[in-house]
Amino acid sequence: MKYLSIWVVLVLSVLAACSSPRNSVGLLVYREDDLFMRSLVNDIQKESDGQFSLDTRFSLNSQVIQNEQIENLIREETQVLIINPVDRLGAYAVVKRLKMENIPVIFFNREPLRSDMELWDQVWYVGAKAEQSGRMQAELAMELFGSDPDSLNEFDRNDDGRIQTVILKGEQGHQDAEIRTAMVQTAFQEAGYSIDVIAVETANWNRNEAYETMEEILDRGVNPPELVLSNNDAMALGAISIMRQRGLFSDTNGNGKMERTDEEWIPVLGIDGVPESVEQIEAGYLYGTVHNDYSTMAKAIAALAESILEGRVDDDFPYEIIDGKYIWVDYKTFTLD
Repeated sequence: MKYLSIWVVLVLSVLAACSSPRNSVGLLVYREDDLFMRSLVNDIQKESDGQFSLDTRFSLNSQVIQNEQIENLIREETQVLIINPVDRLGAYAVVKRLKMENIPVIFFNREPLRSDMELWDQVWYVGAKAEQSGRMQAELAMELFGSDPDSLNEFDRNDDGRIQTVILKGEQGHQDAEIRTAMVQTAFQEAGYSIDVIAVETANWNRNEAYETMEEILDRGVNPPELVLSNNDAMALGAISIMRQRGLFSDTNGNGKMERTDEEWIPVLGIDGVPESVEQIEAGYLYGTVHNDYSTMAKAIAALAESILEGRVDDDFPYEIIDGKYIWVDYKTFTLD
C-alpha cells in the first residue's frame, strides 16, 4: 500500500506538470473597439500562430478589470504577458506584481514611465515615438499648402496667409495625444507657418465622439476650417462623416470623383494607417495619414515574446533593443500621391 501511494503521488505530479501551460502568453488590450488596436492585435495573433499559445483579453478601458485579468493569468501560470495598459501610470504596480511572480512583461503602444521600466530587467516596451508622428503630420500639411510659409497656395481658402486649423485630440492626459498635439503645432511654428487653431477638442480616439465633436465645432457658426488634424484615423473618419453631411465635401467640378481641386474639399489628416483610412484616402476624402507601422510592431512583439519563452534575448535578435528595453518602430507617411 505504501508503494501504491507513492506511485499515485508520482502519477498525479506528472499529470499536473503536463497540464500546466507551456509557451503560454497573455495579451491584454485596453479596449476592443479601437481601430488601430484591432489591426495590431490581429497581426500579433497571426505572428504568434504556431509559435506560442496566445490568450487575448480586452479590458473595457478599465484598469481595475485589467488588473483582475493579470491576476487571473498569473493563477493560470501564464509565462509571459504582453500588455497595452489602460493607464500608463498603472504600470508601476503591474511591474512590481509580475516581478514577484517572475513573469516577464512586454508593454506596447502606451509607454510606461522610464522609472517603471527600470524596476526590473524583464520589462520591455515596443512602440513608436509620438513626437515623430506629430512632426510628420505637420510636414504633410505643409507640403499640401505649397511648402512656402510666406506664400500659401490655393488651399488657403480665404487668402489670409494663415491656416485655420481644428485639432482633434485623442485623450486628455494621454502621453501620445499630448505629444502629437503639441508637436504638430511646434513643427508648423519652427517652419515659419502661421496657423490659427480654431479648436483643440478631445474625442478619446473614438470615431463617434469625433463625429459629435466636429458637429459642435461646425455649429458654432465660424467659417469651415482649412485644415483638420486628428491624433488618430478613427477620429479623422468621424470628422469626415459629419463634414460630408454638411456638404463640405462635394463634387463641385462635376467629374464624379472627390478631388483636391473641388472647391468644397478640406484636407483632413490622421495618424495610424488603418485599412479604413486607406480606403478613405483612395476615395479622396482623407488627405493622408501617418502610418503607425503595426505590422512591424506585431512582428517585433511576437519575436520578443518567443525569445523570452526560449530564455534568450541576445545579440542575434532581429530588432534593435535600445537600452536593453525599447524597440522603436518608425512611422511612415501615406497619401494618395
